[in-house]
Amino acid sequence: MSPPPGTEPGPDPVPEPVPEPEEEPRSAHAAAAETVRDPGLQPERTRLAWRRTTLSAAVVALLAARQVLHGGPTPAGLTAVGLSMLAWLGLVAVAHQRIRSLSTARPRPLSHRGALLAAACAIAFAGFAVAIVL
Repeated sequence: MSPPPGTEPGPDPVPEPVPEPEEEPRSAHAAAAETVRDPGLQPERTRLAWRRTTLSAAVVALLAARQVLHGGPTPAGLTAVGLSMLAWLGLVAVAHQRIRSLSTARPRPLSHRGALLAAACAIAFAGFAVAIVL
């Protein structure tokens, strides 16, 4: 079978190149919208770490109270237990504030005051443990 007249097979026409669109300048807001934070599981791990810390501090405070009551309460021992409970409450307050701040899209870093309070509570637990044992 022969092709119809005027439609002879020939080379395929080459498509003309399509010009690429010029990139428009982006505003700062548009650039920020594209860089949405994907925190992954990091906030959850941090939240769980704060909960473990407060749980272990509660165990330390309760063991300190048990130690004082087991050997007979002394004024120094009762003072150390009371201060241990206050240190535990301070740590719980810092942890609660930090856990709440992690629920936002862009959590703020832990404040210097919060970090100092958490460190002071840990150091206080060590000092109270020495006071209870002695």
